[in-house]
Amino acid sequence: MSECLPTYEPATGALIAELPIGNADREVAAARAAWAGWATTPLAGRIDMLRRFAEVVRDRAEAFADLIARETGKPLWEAKTEVDTVIAKVAISITAQAERAGERFTDQPGGGRMALRHRPHGVLAVLGPYNFPAHLPNGHIVPALLAGNAVVFKPSEKTPATGAFLVECYHAAGVPQGVVRLLVGGPDQGRALAGHDEIDGLLFTGSARTGLALNRQFAERPEKILALEMGGNNPIVVWDDPDLDAAAALIVQSAYTTAGQRCTAGRRLIVEDRLFDPLMAALTRLTDRLIVGAPHDAPAPFMGPVIDNAAADHLLKAVGDLGAKVIRPLERVTPGLPLLTPAILDVSSVADRPDDELFGPVLQVSRAHDFADAIGQANATRYGLSASLISPSRDRYEQFWTGIRAGIVNWNRPTNGAASSAPFGGIGWSGNHRPSAYYAADYCAYPVASAETEQAAATIPIGLRR
Repeated sequence: MSECLPTYEPATGALIAELPIGNADREVAAARAAWAGWATTPLAGRIDMLRRFAEVVRDRAEAFADLIARETGKPLWEAKTEVDTVIAKVAISITAQAERAGERFTDQPGGGRMALRHRPHGVLAVLGPYNFPAHLPNGHIVPALLAGNAVVFKPSEKTPATGAFLVECYHAAGVPQGVVRLLVGGPDQGRALAGHDEIDGLLFTGSARTGLALNRQFAERPEKILALEMGGNNPIVVWDDPDLDAAAALIVQSAYTTAGQRCTAGRRLIVEDRLFDPLMAALTRLTDRLIVGAPHDAPAPFMGPVIDNAAADHLLKAVGDLGAKVIRPLERVTPGLPLLTPAILDVSSVADRPDDELFGPVLQVSRAHDFADAIGQANATRYGLSASLISPSRDRYEQFWTGIRAGIVNWNRPTNGAASSAPFGGIGWSGNHRPSAYYAADYCAYPVASAETEQAAATIPIGLRR
């Protein structure tokens, strides 16, 4: 009997399923064998199958959302939005494929033409995270399949059931079994897949620590594409005189949606000194009303648990080590479960603030004396994913946009307000300049430029002996 990987409900501790642990060699070999047939399938045929995939997900949306909610702990309403994004990804990716990786032909002076076409890499490995276990890997898989690649997908060991459900939807839509393969397992299976000689690239979403290790591993393999989508220590700056209740709502959306388990979550709030006390009053009023609970609770919770008790323990220790003034504490709601209260910590007097991505409902707040100080604090990070300014001043936003280091820069919107119709990625420890979402088409295929003419015609007019 094969070894199995169990998966549990964070909100209750109940067992969801036990899935057989896979073998990287077997899954890569199956994908390699199927790749050529998929790559030679006309683009129109691949598009048709992916449109059918979207319809399969739509038909199974209720069960899919229920599984995501139970396996991640996120509220059911949020799990339903994740399923919606899985469906929407197909149409967006078809448009992006045509725009960024389509064919172009240009007539050349003297006859002939210049052609630009794109070719798939071959077999791509996809490593998925647990916070959006369907949406984020799907954001790699759909453009990879459109480009003609085969895929071996390893979901997070914390959300394997959602990964298995996603792959089953592809197969139910008619995508050949060998073209999308599922590899269930833990770190050992992930390392085996990432280091496999027969993959042509790796598309990764996860922590900076793992992304840095992958970057080092691939440094001597320039023939393989590596796309890294990592974390963020994202700042929100509040300046001038915004509506403080609206500002508080934007901050809560940024910091606590998905229990703070988003790479774009607002983790550092930097406030104009004179606004600090009134903003904290508005923010704590709203935060104190947030419902923390299980996915299917009624009334519906705003946020559920973090992914497991190990994550909760790590967050509680990290917060205790900060030495911050506690405005609202990080506490367990229920002993033995990873349900945590939303924390607000004043780090204004903390001299050496750690530049860590605390992946949970933890907001660190600090005062700024002037806007240059605010920009300096916002940029005091190795990450560079997302940043947001809350201010009524367009001039201030232009100053912020020019000065901030991030791949997503928002104005009077949450830090996690990113559109699938735009590129998604950052700089520094947030990625390796391979933005995903709309720009995923860029790294799922490589461009081939061709000078073409129907008849060979050439002379050498100079440099020949008589």
